[in-house]
Amino acid sequence: MPVLWLVLILFALGALGFVLGRRRALGGAGGDIRLLHSLPAYYGTNVALVTMVPAFFLLGVWLLAQPVAIDARVSALLPDAAISEGMTRDLVMSDVRRVAEGLDKAVAEGEMTHREARDIRAGFTDIRNRLGAVGVALGSNVGAPELYAAQRYRTLSGEGRVAMTAAVLALALGGFALSLIRTTPAYRARNSVEAGIRYALIFAATVAILTTIGIVLSLIFNTIDFFRLYPARDFFFGTTWSPSFGGGSELGILPLLWGTFYISVIALAVSVPIGLFAALYLSEYASSHVRAIAKPLLEVLAGIPTIVYGLFALLTVGPLLLKVFGQDGVGLMQAGTAVMTAGLVMGIMLIPFVSSLSDDIINAVPQSMRDGSLGLGATRSETVKQVVLPAALPGIVGAILLAASRAIGETMIVVLGAGAAAKLSMNPFDAMTTVTAKIVSQLTGDADFASPEALVAFALGMTLFVITLGLNILALYIVRKYREQYE
Repeated sequence: MPVLWLVLILFALGALGFVLGRRRALGGAGGDIRLLHSLPAYYGTNVALVTMVPAFFLLGVWLLAQPVAIDARVSALLPDAAISEGMTRDLVMSDVRRVAEGLDKAVAEGEMTHREARDIRAGFTDIRNRLGAVGVALGSNVGAPELYAAQRYRTLSGEGRVAMTAAVLALALGGFALSLIRTTPAYRARNSVEAGIRYALIFAATVAILTTIGIVLSLIFNTIDFFRLYPARDFFFGTTWSPSFGGGSELGILPLLWGTFYISVIALAVSVPIGLFAALYLSEYASSHVRAIAKPLLEVLAGIPTIVYGLFALLTVGPLLLKVFGQDGVGLMQAGTAVMTAGLVMGIMLIPFVSSLSDDIINAVPQSMRDGSLGLGATRSETVKQVVLPAALPGIVGAILLAASRAIGETMIVVLGAGAAAKLSMNPFDAMTTVTAKIVSQLTGDADFASPEALVAFALGMTLFVITLGLNILALYIVRKYREQYE
């Protein structure tokens, strides 16, 4: 049974449980709601939750665990002879999965029968052409071991889906029956529902934390694998970035860090003054009518996808700067892609970020401080300069640091606006690149994760993660210190 149908059945059982649970509670009390421990809706909600939540939990765990278990079993079926030189078992398994998906697609489109897909042999049939006819492209011919593994993968996946459907439906029906039996007027349904919601919230928080831990661990393990193949000293202190999948790579991170920080500094030089002055105007000088119009219009910038900003940098800002600073101007710029192009556009992107955070922080300054300054004879501008800004300064600094971490992690604007050259240069009109852009380029295409040229992307990601984490921690520390001082 498809997962979608299983989900719809679970929701239908939950809805039926709500109706029957509520009706059973009222029936047990003779229709008198005063004889119930909880409101009728709590009884129905309790039946629905007991029916759906354990079943959905089992469904989620099964969907996550089944591919891992099947991969492990099928991978053990592949002989060492099936793994050619330059390939790894993981890469062969990806081909096996692709073949299995192709066989499923061929059966679904009527190009093969279930029996043919199960019994087909590589020696008698051109599997590559058969699957290519249904839109499944394979990079090489399929050998007998890969085909057998793919057929076994299909069989185990089908058996797993049947077992999953039976287990999930059995758990849902069991919870449905048990909760209905326990539904009596004296049953504490409200306590049960509130406890279930509390556990659901705890589970959601746990998933978020575990996801973060999983991301960090995946970076750490792959970074360790990289440093086993490439010296850490050459990575952190090397001044040349020249990857070559054929060997002889120089993977120094310093040019990438320089491009990252250079572009970020230009972006902050654009976004911080404009964003801060806009926040001061909206919070201290603008009327409520102007603020109600200007603030949403300013924050529209935050909703524009970064790829649109990248196209704006490539098609508009770059050619404009080239016309002013290129050969027709002062001759400083050779092409439209440059540090200045990406920095200016990234600064425009960060304006609503700085403005919104600064506006909230300035508005958090107690009005009594403004009233006291004005009462002592200070003008509005003097009050802003000598009272409001000093009080809000730690929070504003925190907002700037958060904007800096956002700028450091930007990718699409850099890819389209800054170029791809990794070099150490002080000229803002030179093309440079950043850490994030090289992470994308190193993982584009058929990357062999046994080579340092592919694993270096994880080392770059780990370095960037540590830098942005440090900036975020510093920003949060400053903001918390501000709150403790002025609240």
